[in-house]
Amino acid sequence: MTTQKITFVTKKLIGLPMVLFTVGIYAQNQTKTLDSLFTALYNQKKFNGNVLVADKGKPIFEKSYGLADEKTGRKLDVNTTFELASVSKQFTAMGVVLLQKAGKLNYDDKISKYIPELSFYDKITVRNLLNHTSGLPDYMELLEKNWDKTKFATNDDIIREFAKHKPALEFEPNQQFEYSNTGYALLASIIERVSKKSFGEFLSQNIFKPLGMDHTLIYRSRYQPTSIANYALGYEADQSGNKFLPDSKGKEYYSYYLDGIVGDGMVNSTLEDLLKWDRALYTDKLVNENDKKLIFNDITTANGKETNYGFGWLIKNKTKYGKIVNHSGGWAGYATFIERHIDNDKTFIILQNNMTPSTKIPGESVRKILYNEKLATESIKTAQLTADQLQKYIGTYSAKDFPMKLKIFVKDGALHGQALAEGQNAFPMVAYENHIFKFDNADIRMAFDPNKHTIDFKQGGASSYLFSKEE
Repeated sequence: MTTQKITFVTKKLIGLPMVLFTVGIYAQNQTKTLDSLFTALYNQKKFNGNVLVADKGKPIFEKSYGLADEKTGRKLDVNTTFELASVSKQFTAMGVVLLQKAGKLNYDDKISKYIPELSFYDKITVRNLLNHTSGLPDYMELLEKNWDKTKFATNDDIIREFAKHKPALEFEPNQQFEYSNTGYALLASIIERVSKKSFGEFLSQNIFKPLGMDHTLIYRSRYQPTSIANYALGYEADQSGNKFLPDSKGKEYYSYYLDGIVGDGMVNSTLEDLLKWDRALYTDKLVNENDKKLIFNDITTANGKETNYGFGWLIKNKTKYGKIVNHSGGWAGYATFIERHIDNDKTFIILQNNMTPSTKIPGESVRKILYNEKLATESIKTAQLTADQLQKYIGTYSAKDFPMKLKIFVKDGALHGQALAEGQNAFPMVAYENHIFKFDNADIRMAFDPNKHTIDFKQGGASSYLFSKEE
């Protein structure tokens, strides 16, 4: 909450100054607590980036922690530009919505209308791509096997490779939900073919410029290098914790040869531009209420399960904080997150230029601070498990309301998880008593039942996911 200037015109309002003072105290306490949280994470080398927290569009906290360039020592500031990774998907989806509003396409058009090279996928619609129900396999895996990594791959190359190899669908369209970067890359191609403009030009002319997002753009630093002032270089880390630029891995590293692909990523932006985006979504400047019902609501697939995904946003309809929509992003040195509490008009944006095993996005803690809740302390005890005990949890798990399958495996004597989507790193989990494992860096707790093969997957206090093991 934030203080507001009030002019008192009658003595009947004499009680308001105390209320106003109390609101101001809450805001001050929130600011101090947020700063303490992120300062502690920075000192623990778990956070390096920018954060903005807003209540009804007014920032109550905005600060930078760490360096934009490790070599020169250049510091981040609140105007630094970051690669958004999968947070880009909401802009791709909006581009499609704008074309639909202009009468240039329909959501239920077959993708073959715009990409005839893929006419053998004769049941997939534009809507399937938007809500991840197409069944398309992962383009990154296909290119990893077949692509000449001395060359940059582009969206057109994805289409050519799919047309050449004709990989089978993982399931029939509309049958189920599975998060798909392939789908959003194809949406970018559809935007280009329908609009007769490049993906970057279309988004700039129809979203970024109209909203005054002057520091937001499509940027591919290897494929089309250019100079961007105040840019955050993205860093990964080796097993010893030493940071490195992904490009040091050479041209065959995935982030290099896939740098020409847009739609599932490659939007770059700043805190304040993303807040402008957030505010616009409460208005009719780009889309109306009917459009927003599609963007911010999920569907039920033919298998009877809710997708918990709209058009470019994860949807959480029933939380103790009301309706929440959010999206995370992770790609070669960047970890990003935006969350909007639609019922209460609260927003927080986290942009990091470190993507290491220690990197943390403290969503749960930020939510608690926003609602003046006490931050939780760990009440369960850690456990030491034998190799045989750990083996019981190995497998692939999925949940009706979590966007990706989760692979669970043992490495270096500890249980690890990895989301089965391109660019997702494996993460270690600390074992606790009663079959509980915790991925501390993302505030995720998982309670495994080795007999029933389920995981109780909790994230951020506002979400609870139940995973089932795939036999």
